Amino acid sequence: MLRTSLTRTIGLLCLLFSPLGWSESSVRLTTSIGVIDMALYDSQAPETVKNFLELVDSGFYSGLIFHRVLAGFVIQAGGYDENLVYRKPPRTVKNESKVGLGNRKGTLAMARLDDPDSADTQFFINVNDNSHLNAKPGIPGYTVFGEVVSGWEVVETIELSEVGTRDGMEGVPKSTMVILKAERI
Repeated sequence: MLRTSLTRTIGLLCLLFSPLGWSESSVRLTTSIGVIDMALYDSQAPETVKNFLELVDSGFYSGLIFHRVLAGFVIQAGGYDENLVYRKPPRTVKNESKVGLGNRKGTLAMARLDDPDSADTQFFINVNDNSHLNAKPGIPGYTVFGEVVSGWEVVETIELSEVGTRDGMEGVPKSTMVILKAERI
């Protein structure tokens, strides 16, 4: 209990001094290798955060893995289980990348297809500054909707894991890293 309170307090203090301001929601990913706490940008990306929180609350992410790891770029989760069986998303969410939040190291963003409004359940954590993923005039980017506030060592462990090709998918970690539980904190 004390550890949870301390982690949350430190995370909220980080946000207070963050250039992006205050966050109203926080989520904890308990993975098979450790915990990642994330603060969400409710007011800057409201539809994306609403979608993500509904998925968290429904238990959608439990049992899914980090299925795409590109060292120096991103770690991605939210679409596949340990057997690489795709979990069908309930809906898509409108792209909110034009709000000016950058894909900088430590931020959380929605993965999508070429259609800017195709983001659904898959998200990634930027492990580097990826400004090429930001919106540009007339070109939508990838919606940033939060940031990692603790558990960066878990993110780095995932990023540096050995990867390969499995069932035609590239960048799949050879050691499976499962999201055991996603919950609001």
